[in-house]
Amino acid sequence: METNVTNMTKVQTVRTAGEVRAQVDKFVAEGYSMDRIYVLAHDKDRTDRVADQTGTEQIGMDEEGMGTAIANIFRSRGDELRAKMKSMGISDNDAERLEEDMDRDRIVVIAWGGKEYDNDDFDPTITYFPYMM
Repeated sequence: METNVTNMTKVQTVRTAGEVRAQVDKFVAEGYSMDRIYVLAHDKDRTDRVADQTGTEQIGMDEEGMGTAIANIFRSRGDELRAKMKSMGISDNDAERLEEDMDRDRIVVIAWGGKEYDNDDFDPTITYFPYMM
């Protein structure tokens, strides 16, 4: 049985909005629709700007669920980012590592497979692409 690549979640870390655009183009060429491609940066304003510039999405209530969205109002930015990533199937350890990357001014680009996750459930098949020099 053949696996549809767009049912798999892929995560890429990059440095600039231009690199986000290039990664988005790659994900689209693989078959991901723009409404399944998300960006996250540590600074919320940067996330807004990059999403606007690249036509990508931000992880919101539809993806993370109402409970997480409400809880995020009271969380620190780091806790909020990790909760958003966990709602897309990223494990605690990987969410922490990616949040540390964002602390170092990286941008996380997620091509989401579409399955929602909650509690401690995560997707062990996510493919991660760390930033390459």
